[in-house]
Amino acid sequence: MINITIEDRNGEQQAIEIPEDISLSLMEVLKASEYNILATCGGMALCATCHVQVLEGLDGLLPAGDEEMDMLDTLHDAGFDSRLACQIRIHENLNGAVFKIRGDEQ
Repeated sequence: MINITIEDRNGEQQAIEIPEDISLSLMEVLKASEYNILATCGGMALCATCHVQVLEGLDGLLPAGDEEMDMLDTLHDAGFDSRLACQIRIHENLNGAVFKIRGDEQ
């Protein structure tokens, strides 16, 4: 199992266990776990409504692609540790990572 922690907009943290062989993005896991995120574009890196801050585990992520970087550049509150959850694939390198939800609510 891959263990990650999600911090919601209220600062509350919850651990989530994800099967290692799952082929989903972090956005899909968040929606399946009933976190209140819009994810308007459905994972195409076109809306930034699934913006997350990587509090721990940034070094375990693949670098952001050009499309993701372009969207992050449109956000006033994006930082060096900002990513789009739709562009983060669940992988064992995420074990122990902590993500804070920053994107728009439904």
